[in-house]
Amino acid sequence: MISRLKKSPPLRSDAAAQRFVAHADLTQYDLSGFKPMRFEIEPKSAALNMRLPRSLLDAVKSEARARGIPYTRYVRMLLEKAVD
Repeated sequence: MISRLKKSPPLRSDAAAQRFVAHADLTQYDLSGFKPMRFEIEPKSAALNMRLPRSLLDAVKSEARARGIPYTRYVRMLLEKAVD
């Protein structure tokens, strides 16, 4: 069976995703490749200061940019996954 659903456009930011969801008829799109997203609701009440090699920080920032999220959120996601 050939799917007649459209492919979703690349969503490189939260703002792009919000515009897409607000204006698109989602029943026309193949959303099977979408992944669940966690929203950060809990207030941040503690801070962490770390020293890292520049190369590691650059790699973390690059990966976060590729995912379209701030690098601090990406580090928090990695930490949560490690202790989960």
